[in-house]
Amino acid sequence: MNDRSPAGVTAVVVTYNSADTIGALLDSLAAGTIAPAAVVVDNGSRDETVAIVRARGDATVIATGANLGYSGGINVALRRIDAAEHVLILNPDLTVAPTTVAQLMAELGDGSVGLVAPLLRESETGTRFDSLRREPTPLRALGDAVFGSRWRSRPAWFGETLRRDEDYARPCDVDWAGGAALLVSAACRRAVGEWDADTFFLYAEETDYARRVRAAGFRVRFTPAAQAQHDGSGSGQPAALVALLSVNRVRDFARHHGTGRTALFRAAVAVQHALRPHDARHRHALPIVLDRRRWASLPAGEPLPERLSTPLETRTTW
Repeated sequence: MNDRSPAGVTAVVVTYNSADTIGALLDSLAAGTIAPAAVVVDNGSRDETVAIVRARGDATVIATGANLGYSGGINVALRRIDAAEHVLILNPDLTVAPTTVAQLMAELGDGSVGLVAPLLRESETGTRFDSLRREPTPLRALGDAVFGSRWRSRPAWFGETLRRDEDYARPCDVDWAGGAALLVSAACRRAVGEWDADTFFLYAEETDYARRVRAAGFRVRFTPAAQAQHDGSGSGQPAALVALLSVNRVRDFARHHGTGRTALFRAAVAVQHALRPHDARHRHALPIVLDRRRWASLPAGEPLPERLSTPLETRTTW
């Protein structure tokens, strides 16, 4: 039987045309040994996502009517969740194992842990996603641009992504982890504040947030005992999002480094696209990464609707 007493954790899911996957995620949460409350923030889906969630009755749905981006959607939910609650942020194309929430929560027994990531596997094949990262540097960006998933044992100074089997074999502290599944402690939420929706519509928001978590004195923790299945591989990204991913990496890096070092980082990121001219998406992304004047044309979040800025206690419906 599920422990349906107040668990102290709320799941936050940001959806966008997620009708094909959201039901399976909510089913997997409900089947867990700890079944968290769930808040689904829909970013203006044109499919049946909102209707599906409303028909279930086991999750709160906030239909924004606008595409606020990933960070923007998370923030809408956070403003409506009690500050004493831990928050489990999940992509809608995930499913979680029955013990995943409990395993993630166990890591928060150490109050120094503020952010916890599970092991992610591809749903159909069971292949592990290499979701753990080191702090970005120009050399690490260059190593990943040139070698990708090849030379998995290359030195740490020459790769941002952790790719060795031993990196995922046991619990460890990391600089940051992919944002598909992250548990944020209540204390960390209060100390760090909201996600940066003004800068990061999509991509690099988790890099920025994890850095702020560490700056606030909390640890970012990975635990392979907690596992989730992930449908999204990113292989079908449209060209504009491929460009946005790289540009947001540069935007994030530039906040913390001078002009010269940022120029080196941007050049290393550009190498990834220059080495793949056979792919139209990389041919599209390369000139955008190199020309800051073109960054304003990339996808960005829509304004927050007025009705969503109303304090929770005075709102009668979402």
